[in-house]
Amino acid sequence: MVRLLLVVAMALALACGGSQAAKLDIDTVNQVQFSEDGPKGIDPMLLKAQILLDRARFSPGLIDGRLSDNFTKAVAAFQAANGLPSDGKLTRETWDKLAATFAGPVLTTYEVTARDVRGPFTRRIPVRMESMARLKYLGYRNAQEKLAERFHVSEQLLRMLNLRAGLSRAGTTLVVPDVGRGDPPSQIGGVEVDKASRQVRALDASGKAIAVYPASIGSEEKPAPSGTAEVRRVVHDPTYHYNPKFAFKGVKTKRPFTIAKGPNNPVGSVWIDLSIESYGIHGTPDPGKIGTTFSHGCIRMTNWDAEDLAAMVKPGTKVDFKDEAAQEGQTR
Repeated sequence: MVRLLLVVAMALALACGGSQAAKLDIDTVNQVQFSEDGPKGIDPMLLKAQILLDRARFSPGLIDGRLSDNFTKAVAAFQAANGLPSDGKLTRETWDKLAATFAGPVLTTYEVTARDVRGPFTRRIPVRMESMARLKYLGYRNAQEKLAERFHVSEQLLRMLNLRAGLSRAGTTLVVPDVGRGDPPSQIGGVEVDKASRQVRALDASGKAIAVYPASIGSEEKPAPSGTAEVRRVVHDPTYHYNPKFAFKGVKTKRPFTIAKGPNNPVGSVWIDLSIESYGIHGTPDPGKIGTTFSHGCIRMTNWDAEDLAAMVKPGTKVDFKDEAAQEGQTR
């Protein structure tokens, strides 16, 4: 009897998984229209909206087709920039404005190259920072992680979009989000780090947000700074230098150490150095945690968002930290 129940349960799970995967085929997602029905699980309409937001530089963070705080904040930021009530709800009016930003298909195809699968990969990355310091490079763990980051998508969703494809074989054709954002603005008026909403905004000369990204900003252990700073430099593929005076929880050594470069380095693939000592805006090895966890004082973003912002700033760009108290009673 127990065995029979297990077989039935597995069959139901496969059936559910199959129906969910069928809903996420390339034509269904590209052709999906707005619906008042509440999304359930991984939803084609949400997936399309996330990709459109990402392309418009109102980043939802990791594209996963699910409803989340980062998605709601991205919708609210897009609404505010387009003169709509910024309640973060995907209304028909918001959907129409969003759909008007890009007329092409949001899911496209991509042929895996030999370079994608060649590496170098770092298959085992330790949790402890002291142990990371023994590695010569902190690369992607495998081709799947590398491709998922390239297209701003969760590994789970990448697999669901390509159930019958070999993600690690050169020549394989994959279904992926079209996250081509176009060239970033040649210059911006400044950067705003909003501690209350956990967002980073690139502003034009008039103070209007032209790009908004989710971020993890400081913690009780090491809060983010206040006031105004400026960008000193941008470092791509940075190494990470740990100073014992940071006294991070979980780091036991009293000696400084350096962690090698790579996208799975603690500061990810780019470091935007600020005029406040030891603080910066940087990437992360864990894009799914952005906006949901705290940082060690710095401003942590997905690697792709941090790289996008890095292309807009230059030495001297102003970075304004907005404290939570200053946000009370304000909406965006």
